[in-house]
Amino acid sequence: MRIEDLRPDDEQAIRQVAALLVEGFREHWPDAWPDMESALAEVRESFEEDRISRVAVEDDGTVVGWIGGIEDYDGNVWELHPLVVSAARREQGIGRALVADLERLVTARGAYTLRLGTDDEDNQTTLSSVDLYTNTWEQIANIKNLNHHPYEFYQKLGFTIIGVLPDANGPGKPDIYMAKRLRG
Repeated sequence: MRIEDLRPDDEQAIRQVAALLVEGFREHWPDAWPDMESALAEVRESFEEDRISRVAVEDDGTVVGWIGGIEDYDGNVWELHPLVVSAARREQGIGRALVADLERLVTARGAYTLRLGTDDEDNQTTLSSVDLYTNTWEQIANIKNLNHHPYEFYQKLGFTIIGVLPDANGPGKPDIYMAKRLRG
């Protein structure tokens, strides 16, 4: 497996990435990219200026993962958006490798921080379906993973929960904000 730029002229890889988005987000975030059309639009947006678009590719050309980065705060901060790995290839280090690759690239561009938002739309954590305007930091400090929410994956990679946006996706459906210091 190798990690390389996703090129805007590689239609085969673009379609594979779009299919990964639809498949990878269907269970917990079905409204994210519900069809190929919306997924293709997302992939094509990743070619805009001040973006990074990288894929994990098998020797036979099969795309097994994709990560995007979006410059923010004049390049001091980058947003990781999105990250997806083929269901058949999860828990094999591909997501970890893609995040490390993005960290390396944005650090080389001068970033201090890498951030992300990870939604909880279907009660995957104890931050869902509760009033996050009350005892917010206590609730964050006592978060529990109820159904394979990816926040723990990001914690293993050194990200910290830095806040939540209550009701971001509707009542009781927060966005969990995470960030990682890249250099000090």
